[in-house]
Amino acid sequence: MITDSHAHLASHRFKDGEVPDLVQRAAEAGVSRIVTLATCLEDLEPNLEIAGRFSGVHACIGIHPCDVHSAPDGAVERIAAHVNDPRVCALGETGLDYFHPAPEGWEEEAFRERQRVFLRAHFELAAKSGLNVVIHTRDKTGDASFQDALAIYKEYAGKTRAVFHCFIGPWENASQVLELDGLVSFGGVATFKNAAEVRETVVACPDGTFMLETDSPYLAPEPHRGQRNEPAYVRQVAERLAALLGKSLADFAAETSATAAGFFRFRGGA
Repeated sequence: MITDSHAHLASHRFKDGEVPDLVQRAAEAGVSRIVTLATCLEDLEPNLEIAGRFSGVHACIGIHPCDVHSAPDGAVERIAAHVNDPRVCALGETGLDYFHPAPEGWEEEAFRERQRVFLRAHFELAAKSGLNVVIHTRDKTGDASFQDALAIYKEYAGKTRAVFHCFIGPWENASQVLELDGLVSFGGVATFKNAAEVRETVVACPDGTFMLETDSPYLAPEPHRGQRNEPAYVRQVAERLAALLGKSLADFAAETSATAAGFFRFRGGA
């Protein structure tokens, strides 16, 4: 059974009342676990509610880097109140986003520094709570956000673990994450025709060092590229990468799901 390690089931792009159908279609596609991620304080309760309603869905709670300007200074402290909730399996989505411009009224460097402050706060909470961290990085060019996030992760190496989700970088970058006992995660981009470098990274990654994801409702894999993504489509990612690695779908699904189970705090060991 496949694990979708990164989805946003509370997204406004999913209609009210649609989540049961999303979970059902995922199950029919062989997806047994879904991690749904909050990106802001307003997103927190909807994701926890979904995780409480479905036994195979687990919540990850955090402040997305694109939302730090609207979050109060004590936002991570408010998240801390939920770390012992059995519905919670990790912290995030946090990270650094240098792709999107600073919001109105913010200088670029001030906005990026606030992102770095929030990322460190998530790591501090992770180290105290025993939960791991889900990281987003994105750049227009180069890899400055990745390098800055990696430098912060290094400060907490050995105290907590991190996964760099929707990983599209070269093996040189992935290897630096793995050296810290972190993980990377591959989604729909790995199936795109123009993503040869991503697939080279997949091939280079040792067994047990990466997970699969959809990032629903974004970045649908081939043959659904350009459409709204959903957890069921992680099967296409699994099939494509299993074939790339010369593995059976069943073995690959078991391997990547075991990696997810070792990273996230899934309630009841489920």
